[in-house]
Amino acid sequence: MWQDVRVKNIVFILLGTTIYGFGLVNFNIANNLGEGGLTGITLLLLHFTGIDPAYSNLILNIPLFFIGWRILGNRALIYTIIGTIGLSLSLWIFQRVPYQLDLHEDLLLVALFAGGFTGIGLGFVFRYGGTTGGSDIIAQVLHRKKGVSMGRTLFAVDAIVLTLSLSYLDVRQVMYTLVAVFIGARVVDFMQEGAYAARGALIISAHNDKITENVMLAMNRGVTILEGRGGFSKKRTRCAVYRCC
Repeated sequence: MWQDVRVKNIVFILLGTTIYGFGLVNFNIANNLGEGGLTGITLLLLHFTGIDPAYSNLILNIPLFFIGWRILGNRALIYTIIGTIGLSLSLWIFQRVPYQLDLHEDLLLVALFAGGFTGIGLGFVFRYGGTTGGSDIIAQVLHRKKGVSMGRTLFAVDAIVLTLSLSYLDVRQVMYTLVAVFIGARVVDFMQEGAYAARGALIISAHNDKITENVMLAMNRGVTILEGRGGFSKKRTRCAVYRCC
């Protein structure tokens, strides 16, 4: 169970949860902004019951650990437990270590910082195979099984939780929270996929020369010609691979 667990992954998962926890405490909680996913639910509990998110995060994630183990396997479960504990520990520490960043009560700046810290933190966690529990597990499953971007899944779940947050936040605070969530989702995708994503097309045709000429001249795209042989006909053929965007 432990043979595939890497120290490097654990270090970066803990780094990610530290960044995420710092942002949650010093930007979201400090400025009365909500959050999406399970973390948003912990903030709901903080407002209505006073329960520390560091504790509610652990309690609410216990049943989700079993889902993560059943679907993602042993290694992912270990990384998820480490990520969840790391986040709770970060929340506990940063709530007790005061840090003030004067943003002149500018909620737009707060939302930008909150989204950036969330995206970078979760980006490290996801990139090295971990989650922080909650909706992260759902995002990991859909990403692995269906190829759905993790940022898109998180944004959809977050929108539902933010609707519930209207019970204690005003519309202005929810809208700025939505800005933070959107930025966080985009940064997560950037961390996962990189700055540039290319798409290509594979064309098998008897008219490769004409297709290649049009692609290169009309579309101004690069083309690679591959030699092949038909499995049934045994005839040699060529196919063109071109990058479309």
